[in-house]
Amino acid sequence: MTSRFSGALQITNLDDFITPSQECIKPIEIQASKSKTGAKIKIEEDGIPMVLSEAGETEKLQKVEITLADCLACSGCITSAETVLVTQQSQEELMRVFKEKVSQCQSGDGICSMFIVVSLSVQAVLSIAERYNLNPEQALNKLAGYFYQLGADTVLDMTVADDFALLESAKEFIERYKAAKGGAKNQLPMLSSSCPGWVCYAEKTHGNFILPHVSVIKSPQQIMGSLVKYHLAETMGLSPEQVYHITLMPCYDKKLEASREDFYNHEKNSKDVDCVITPIELEQMLNEYNVAINDISEKEVQKPFELQIENLKNNLYGHSGSGSGGYAEFIFRYAAKHLFDETDVVVEFKNLRNPDFQEALFQKNGQTLLAFAIVNGFRNIQNIVQKLKRGKCLYDYVQIMACPSGCLNGGAQIRPLNNIQPRELALKLDSMYRELPQSNPEQNPIVQNLYRSWLGGEYTDKALAFFHTQYHEIKKVNTALAIKW
Repeated sequence: MTSRFSGALQITNLDDFITPSQECIKPIEIQASKSKTGAKIKIEEDGIPMVLSEAGETEKLQKVEITLADCLACSGCITSAETVLVTQQSQEELMRVFKEKVSQCQSGDGICSMFIVVSLSVQAVLSIAERYNLNPEQALNKLAGYFYQLGADTVLDMTVADDFALLESAKEFIERYKAAKGGAKNQLPMLSSSCPGWVCYAEKTHGNFILPHVSVIKSPQQIMGSLVKYHLAETMGLSPEQVYHITLMPCYDKKLEASREDFYNHEKNSKDVDCVITPIELEQMLNEYNVAINDISEKEVQKPFELQIENLKNNLYGHSGSGSGGYAEFIFRYAAKHLFDETDVVVEFKNLRNPDFQEALFQKNGQTLLAFAIVNGFRNIQNIVQKLKRGKCLYDYVQIMACPSGCLNGGAQIRPLNNIQPRELALKLDSMYRELPQSNPEQNPIVQNLYRSWLGGEYTDKALAFFHTQYHEIKKVNTALAIKW
């Protein structure tokens, strides 16, 4: 098979590996023919497959490529975030796009038909900051300078997308909670959907049993895609297909998420996110092209979603709670406020089985009104799924991330140096995350302005289209060819 996968992708440290089923199969491609007898394949002595025609002639079979869509649709294996197969999502592809853009702009007519936008996630920025001994704001500005140097037109942070994801998830939880109290089935527990590794596992392994519990809110990456392709592009007089959107994310599975059919606009021939790059790959790019990060001029990220709002003091924000975005804590506070009129609730997540399985309870007058959990890593995920299957899961909401320690320890974050253990590095990044200024989604004026000016309100069809999605059961295909004999 020909793959052209990113050189950064390799199997290492699979402590959260899920047992594989059949091996990934797509070895050859047989073109459709009018033969009534079907294709006959002969393997030559050198191992090359040949197809035999009815006339006895032989033709060499062409090799095929595995794409992200193939990987997503395949039910043959489930692995950790570090083993996702990707093509068209590598640093080589990224550099090709930038070179094409520069070449266009330097041509005789000077017309650049491609507008490149780069969105930076806070977790990936912190990984770069730790690797190169920078403070978070310096890392953000160095990254902005580097991408502008390559040819980007706009570099953005993702705070506004993070805030939209939290607000929409909180509103969905309120609706589910009220429906469940009214007798509706499969509303609770609500399971988070921002981790594509967990979502892919749920779709392939547990299907329609688990999917009704999974939140329908898009991840911050895909919400950012909607903002870039359908708001920023519109304000600049561009169509979505003219904008090439790159995200810097801490996880290889984000490449898989960006390639989902649900996030492709067939009418516009445009993906919400065209290319996902990771801190590991960015480090490789810097090394390959002999770029010293200290030599990169710092540039500030732009704020095109601010409208008329100015004078924000910081460009990089975190959220109260876990370094995976703070979903559990924000929704806990939001629910206590909007369901029980409690505005000063204390949120304290306590370790249960291990530091990657935590629980917080909201109790009043001796009664437990809300029970939330944070679950990281596939071992703990399997435990919570089994509880749900046995009807013994008593939680109302579960924040789930495939990677142990969550997104700050994402499978594509830069590996520890100097014999530091991964969990120790994750703790350092978590400490950096908690020191960042915290964004409050309910008080973010950018978010509120976008709700009013762009979406026409919080519950409009436009808001649903840009912020909500659906997940689908992927049934296993049990054929003789799919079995590893």
